[in-house]
Amino acid sequence: MSAILLYLGAGLTFIWGISHLFPTKNVVAGFGNISEDNRQIITMEWIVEGIFLVFIGTLVAVVTFIDPLSAASNAVYIVSSLGLLVLALVSFFTGFKVKFLPFRLCPLIFLVSAALVISGAFV
Repeated sequence: MSAILLYLGAGLTFIWGISHLFPTKNVVAGFGNISEDNRQIITMEWIVEGIFLVFIGTLVAVVTFIDPLSAASNAVYIVSSLGLLVLALVSFFTGFKVKFLPFRLCPLIFLVSAALVISGAFV
């Protein structure tokens, strides 16, 4: 178990989540003239992904701080990494095709975060 790798994975996930929350208004505005329903859906989805990432990063950091060797912590590490891998896969097939660089970075950041958490927990 390497707490440093766990905290790095948690921190990267947390920071990427925060980076989703601040530009939400500008991201939605970038879609131009769309219906109010579509504007609300995009806003909701952007915020949900940001909050999910902040939650995962916080959860990994908290269980690492409290007891990184417990069975519950191991379960958090596995489930969090799986969630990040699913996001990486979805992002690879969707956001990776967008020309805007931050969207193209998502799969890589999710993969690195998952690898750091798994490596920190089990290597």
